Amino acid sequence: MSAPVLGFDLTRLDGGAAAADVLLRALTVTADDLPAIAAAQPDEWSRVGHWLDVDSAARTRRRVSATATSATSASGPASPGLRSAESEATGATREGDASQGPRPARAEASADLAATLAALERAPIGTVDGLTHLVRHDIFDWTWRRHPGGLSQIKPADKAAAVVCDAAAAAYLWEMLPDATRRELTAPWLTAISGLPQRAVDLGPQATAVDALVERVAGMSPQLVRKLGAASGKARPALADWAQAVHSASWSVFVAGRVRASAAAQLMLVQAVENAGVPVADRASGVWNLLSGAVQALVVRDVLDGPTLYRLLDPVVSVLGPVVVPRRPVD
Repeated sequence: MSAPVLGFDLTRLDGGAAAADVLLRALTVTADDLPAIAAAQPDEWSRVGHWLDVDSAARTRRRVSATATSATSASGPASPGLRSAESEATGATREGDASQGPRPARAEASADLAATLAALERAPIGTVDGLTHLVRHDIFDWTWRRHPGGLSQIKPADKAAAVVCDAAAAAYLWEMLPDATRRELTAPWLTAISGLPQRAVDLGPQATAVDALVERVAGMSPQLVRKLGAASGKARPALADWAQAVHSASWSVFVAGRVRASAAAQLMLVQAVENAGVPVADRASGVWNLLSGAVQALVVRDVLDGPTLYRLLDPVVSVLGPVVVPRRPVD
């Protein structure tokens, strides 16, 4: 799962910002930290019951998402106009109430549409299995060694990764897990990091620019949040052009060897969007895409071609103002 897609999932979930915090801190873990994190892991038997709850919650989320997707598909192709459809249905109900008295059936249909839309807006693209794979094989990629018989993970990285997986899954399924399960899955991670040093996350050579934009997003006023939502609506007609620009930026991230820096930047953006109080509906309908594309471009702004950089930054800069920092040379 790419970092922008993971961010898109997390920014729409109740526990997404908490999951981003777990993953960000995990990105700063070093070999010296592994024993302390592994030591916080409870015995495997005590985790079994909690992961049965995780499995049940994950299946419930998939079922709810599939139901919402099927409902919108049955009504016609999904589009950015879903919120408009909800508004029209609500407006029609009010009009009917004013002219002909209560219309229970129409009101019920409007409520059903709103509930379906809300579920669809929060339906993640990824899964818990994908999240735990990301932790073990991407965040902790440096703990794996190749041998003639295949790959193996250094000790005690396997146990340390399990502690991170527990905490990340608990946040990812925040509102769907029993409170006790969520607390007990998270407690070992909180215990472990309380004794570890705080380290700055590596954002690559363009850290100053990325930090500046993320901080500006986190400090957005309600008025700027509304303006950004309007800007995302205006950008929809050029979606294909924007998607190609994001693909170019993502390829540049890979070629420049800044995959971890990009992931950290996107996770920081999840937290910034949460702090700014951007409505979930706006995040789902285009605001996240605009901000995520701008952050992705800034991570590689020293190697990205000018037209692509402009295409991804312009919609955001037009609302938030320019990110004025000196360019930094390629490492």
